[in-house]
Amino acid sequence: KGNGHYLECVFQVLDGPHKGRLVWERLNLDNPSAEAVNIAKATLSTICHVAGVLTPRDSSELHNRPIVASVKLQKRDDTGGMSNEIKGYKSLSAAAADPAPVAAGSAPWGNN
Repeated sequence: KGNGHYLECVFQVLDGPHKGRLVWERLNLDNPSAEAVNIAKATLSTICHVAGVLTPRDSSELHNRPIVASVKLQKRDDTGGMSNEIKGYKSLSAAAADPAPVAAGSAPWGNN
């Protein structure tokens, strides 16, 4: 609607059958909906923590930092087609210790 701002994060799959594919996460950091902003801030906090960048001054500090994301297929409301949706994040070390899929909100700093 043009009444907010978002940070668009683009992740590239580094390994496996989908190597090279891109997945996007839009974080509504400035939005009329306080709930949308709270979700975005929690998600960004999780991304920062799992990437090992606790107090970034700029989003570029998160570039080229490998993390693990759990991605699920979701049916789009507008077209009925399928699209990828990130459901959670883990650090590489956490994923190595526990390779189980990440559940939404299960990362140590929340995704709620």
